[in-house]
Amino acid sequence: MKNILSHWRQDLPSSLVVFLVALPLCLGVGLASTNHPEIAGMPNIFSGLIAGIVGGIVVGLFSKSRIGVSGPAAGLITIVLGAIVVLGSFQAFLVAVVLAGVIQLIAGFLGLGILGNYFPSSVIKGMLASIGITLILKEIPHALGYDKDFFGDEAFFQIDGHNTLSELMYAFGALQPGSIVISVLSIALLVLFDRPFIKKYSIFKMIPGALIVVLLGVGMNALFSVLYPDFHISEKHMVQLPVAQNASEFITYFSFPDFTYLTNVNVYIIAGTIALVGSLETLLSVEATDKLDPEKNATPTNHELKAQGIGNILSGLIGGLPITQVIVRSSANINAGAKTKMSTVYHGLLLLVSVMFLPKLLNLIPLASLAAILIMVGYKLSKVQLYKQIYKLGPEQFIPFISTILAVLFTDLLKGIGIGMAIAIFYILRKN
Repeated sequence: MKNILSHWRQDLPSSLVVFLVALPLCLGVGLASTNHPEIAGMPNIFSGLIAGIVGGIVVGLFSKSRIGVSGPAAGLITIVLGAIVVLGSFQAFLVAVVLAGVIQLIAGFLGLGILGNYFPSSVIKGMLASIGITLILKEIPHALGYDKDFFGDEAFFQIDGHNTLSELMYAFGALQPGSIVISVLSIALLVLFDRPFIKKYSIFKMIPGALIVVLLGVGMNALFSVLYPDFHISEKHMVQLPVAQNASEFITYFSFPDFTYLTNVNVYIIAGTIALVGSLETLLSVEATDKLDPEKNATPTNHELKAQGIGNILSGLIGGLPITQVIVRSSANINAGAKTKMSTVYHGLLLLVSVMFLPKLLNLIPLASLAAILIMVGYKLSKVQLYKQIYKLGPEQFIPFISTILAVLFTDLLKGIGIGMAIAIFYILRKN
């Protein structure tokens, strides 16, 4: 533990970057997963924040992944919505989340994490590149001030009936000048902070560019309200954390499972589905994160399944969504220079402190600022050098790589990976 804590100078700034990336994603996934007209009395978006907090603190402490970050995953939104409709109760769904965690815990003890060793490298790299492109395409509308879709939506076909490409057209028809100015300046600042001559100064190693970008966005919007009212960004284009007036109201944000639903067979079917999909996303993320890790540490996958299981059990017990390890937050953690898993834990603590004590302050952050940060994360996942590198390896690597990218872009993460895997296996069989 002493060795882990000794890297706090790198881990604290990294955790702040991950926190700024995770905050809108937790809010977005929470909103999308629990906002269903067929179910009365649905919980608020706090369920996504609970999952982010548990994923950071609890899974972070139990996991042996050096830089992996866990939290609510967009890939499970459809499953969550369908499950709540089938069960007719969010409290019943929480029982399924707890059982999913138990299944993952058992899977870890049975050694099923070994499945993560069989994902072809070309598919994993294609997945990383496709997530980068998806992030850029999905965040451009937010950077332009069009915030109809939620943060964290990864699928091509959206819940609102739009798709990734049509959303861009709608965005260009509803431009917000203030958001555009802030996002353009934010991206320029992030590019500047990434230059080698800036990194030579020790102060910029402790103060991440993402924090400067957020402060810039808040300050500029305050300036707009006084000097340029037409550029002022309204509340609907800013972070919207729930604000509790007192401790009693804060406690009401938590929901608890109703274990009388253990007699409902659908609970077990949904628990198995969540465990399967969540474990696959986790194993894919672990494989991808280990490839991005500059120190090339290998995460023990069986132990990771156990950590995810513990996290899901606790998340379900206090009203949170299902948890997986997630690539976007993990890659942000890597790019920010994290050295140990304490960066993940610190980001979870920052989420907890922010929702308890700082919601009004964080609600001043323009979504355009956070979109700029995510666009840069996406760019680093899908650099041109990666395409050149895979192309030089020949068609047996390049075709599954490109196929995975296209499949993920025009479907969703798991379907795209499935298509990429099928094409990669075809080439493996043909070669052998």
